Amino acid sequence: MKLIEPTIAFDRQIQAFRQEFLTFGGSMDGCGSLRRFDTTQEWLDQVEALRREETCPPHLVPMTQFLYVRESDGKVVGVIQIRHRFNDFLEKYAGHIGYSVCPSERRKGYATQMLRQVLPVCRALGLERVLVCCVQDNEGSRRTILHNGGIYESTVYLAERGVYLERYWIDLNKG
Repeated sequence: MKLIEPTIAFDRQIQAFRQEFLTFGGSMDGCGSLRRFDTTQEWLDQVEALRREETCPPHLVPMTQFLYVRESDGKVVGVIQIRHRFNDFLEKYAGHIGYSVCPSERRKGYATQMLRQVLPVCRALGLERVLVCCVQDNEGSRRTILHNGGIYESTVYLAERGVYLERYWIDLNKG
């Protein structure tokens, strides 16, 4: 398994990942606007624009996007995104990192591995600790965060989605 920055070479695999969510449901956290875009190239154009401060729209923040690819068959089993800094919404409800594992690949430890592998990238971006949030009843995501050193801070209510979100901090200077 490895983290790879998305490219058009993964067009088929990205579309299969997207289609699985459209078919089976799920929020596609950490995928940016992948759900909305009909073509991979449109999504890649957005990913590229969001990579740098000077091309990032003012209402968003710079972010780095990764695919989590199983090397044996090239399947995209997950997607993870690092937000380089906060805006008001991210600081309260979403955090520095968002991620999703496709429905058919859940409960195999991929999210835990993916989050563990992205933490050194966060450190390289100059972050000393990262905020990761999960829906209160998402036991799998909670365990993923805890297995990576997450320390519970608080729970907040996101009215527009009607969900409670748990907030966890991971200290990047430990270990």
